[in-house]
Amino acid sequence: MKKVVIIGASTGIGYAVAEALASRGIKVGVAARRTDSLKALKEKYPGFVEYMSIDVTSADAPDKILSLIALLGGMDIYFHVAGILDENLYLDPEREVRTVNTNASGFAASLSTAYRYFRNSRRKGQIAAVTSVAGTKGIGRLAAYSASKSFCQQYMVALEQLANAEEADITFTDIRPGWIKTPLVDSERVYPMEMTVDYVLPQIIKAIVRKKRVAVIDWRWNLLVGAWRLLPDALWVRMKMSISTPEPPLPTVSQQIEEARKWRAQHV
Repeated sequence: MKKVVIIGASTGIGYAVAEALASRGIKVGVAARRTDSLKALKEKYPGFVEYMSIDVTSADAPDKILSLIALLGGMDIYFHVAGILDENLYLDPEREVRTVNTNASGFAASLSTAYRYFRNSRRKGQIAAVTSVAGTKGIGRLAAYSASKSFCQQYMVALEQLANAEEADITFTDIRPGWIKTPLVDSERVYPMEMTVDYVLPQIIKAIVRKKRVAVIDWRWNLLVGAWRLLPDALWVRMKMSISTPEPPLPTVSQQIEEARKWRAQHV
């Protein structure tokens, strides 16, 4: 029986994949910062779900991931979904760093833990992760997000090269979706070529099962990012990209200060 660990499974893609696997009799170990939905999933599929509270930005995240693997009784597939999206138009430094810490630093800490588990235990395994089409090029309105997703994609390339050098039997699957209607995005805004979780779920599972190296979801986004790759940076940086309709106005200085104060009060 396959055992799958999913990090970032409280909502959206991670939760949908976890439920789809558990409903098919596959054992899943799920984790997120908030665990209410994970507890409910375990109650719905007793014997097939184990869960744990894990914040990928915490120093103890690697140890907790290993504890979740042990609780599950081993791991065959590691699936990383944890991430945040912040359209930080006025580039508040704290928010930019928060995005990078979660999407890049947390990603590296988590995937390196999964890699060491497979390599050190000499187990055949698969490491899959949701990155984004935004990692194709730096997007001005999503500076930290697009840059962090590019980091994720290159980190997986580096791990694959290392696996080949060390003769570790690990395969890698980089899933790059376009806009998906999840709690990650603003529910009151309309995004271009937006997709639902139900629509992308079978495509994501198929990419993992078939061990596809890179899966851009869906075909429309595949065509678009193919065009993006052909554009030289000198032309790309002159493009005015809109990522949603309608676009919010830039906040005033006083609004920026007030929002920064509220954010610090909630997170510091």
